Amino acid sequence: MEFQGKVALVTGAAQGIGKAIAEILLKNGAKVSLLDINVTTGEATKAAFAQSYGDENILFLQCDVTSENQLKDCFSKTLEKFQKLDIVCNNAGISDRENWENCLSVNLVSVIKGTYLGIQHMSKETGGKGGVIVNIASMSGVTPYYLGPVYAASKYGVVGFTTSLSLTCLEKHGVRLQVLCPGFVDTQLLANLKLLKAPEQKEKADRLLARFGVLTTSQVAEGFLQLVTDQTRNGALLKLFGNGRLEYEPLPAACLPEHPKST
Repeated sequence: MEFQGKVALVTGAAQGIGKAIAEILLKNGAKVSLLDINVTTGEATKAAFAQSYGDENILFLQCDVTSENQLKDCFSKTLEKFQKLDIVCNNAGISDRENWENCLSVNLVSVIKGTYLGIQHMSKETGGKGGVIVNIASMSGVTPYYLGPVYAASKYGVVGFTTSLSLTCLEKHGVRLQVLCPGFVDTQLLANLKLLKAPEQKEKADRLLARFGVLTTSQVAEGFLQLVTDQTRNGALLKLFGNGRLEYEPLPAACLPEHPKST
């Protein structure tokens, strides 16, 4: 996929992984709609990007992704400004041990809503030209994560939802679905993990960090770029390790759609 002139919508784009993904898209010639709940940080990110990539190529919209109305409105405003939509990255995510229902709302439910909205606006069935949706999960979506069971549940959900829907979405709508699963990334979520005070939890966190390493947001953005660029990998699940290694997780053969045998 060539990015020049493409239009992308990225949630949680004011900082961290979302900001890095937005920037790599802009660097490659795309126009980007930045969605984030944090207005101050979002406006600052937009201003910084505008200096390098042109204000006309960037839109910032405040959005609480748990609000279906706000999410719908942001998709509509993106289309009003750029006239089309080619790429959606559902990235917004949190780790909330106290309010686990909020964690599920942000990390899983909003991803499902964002995916269906992306399909709605890009589907060839409704006059769109197709596109690609990348949902950001985590290594904790493919392996147990004892420091955050609900966080892991939300990311397992993203993996299951994305790979399952991918089996029919491309053929029906012309929209590829992919999922990116980074390990630990140098973001605020990691900073919060390092602040754990209970000795037992801190020890477990240190062991996990030593085992998996820590990615930069730029490395995650490069993984995103690899996924989106490869048009042959519908339903792909890409794992990113702290040492920079990339590894695709193949779908089980039994899950792949059957094709009629030739006669």
